[in-house]
Amino acid sequence: MREIVLSCHLAAPMDRIWAEVQRPELLHFVAHPLLRFRPVRPDRFPSRWEKGDYVVSMLWRGIVPLGRQTIRISQPKGPDGTKQIRDNGHSGLIKRWDHLITLEPDGSGTRYTDHVTIEAGLLTLPVTMFAKSFYAHRQRRWRLLVDSGFAYSTAQYGRPPRK
Repeated sequence: MREIVLSCHLAAPMDRIWAEVQRPELLHFVAHPLLRFRPVRPDRFPSRWEKGDYVVSMLWRGIVPLGRQTIRISQPKGPDGTKQIRDNGHSGLIKRWDHLITLEPDGSGTRYTDHVTIEAGLLTLPVTMFAKSFYAHRQRRWRLLVDSGFAYSTAQYGRPPRK
């Protein structure tokens, strides 16, 4: 088992970040262009994450199939003043991909933290190395999104337009 903890400051109010975290569309934006997620079951994502399981197929760089992953959403109660959403997922190769996002006030903005626990047998170390770079990428994409004033099109997963 390996853990990753990465945090960044987002220059936006926590309530705004929380509203975006709950949108499956945002997953496409923050993962682009490294990973693409296609819903399998159900065949469409809801407008907001709801408690439950979502089976997705994953493509690296939109081309190389990586198999299916179960995204298991819950919203645990965190410490006072924080908001949390959790994906306690798994796949055929990855026994545990437990991703907890925690938001907390941070000055005039929000402290965004990804805490990921990974168990993948002999693949745990390489999967963890990939995950560390993937979550650093996601946080860069979050900062781009916030800096753009949340101006992006869900049909266009590239760089958000400038303000």
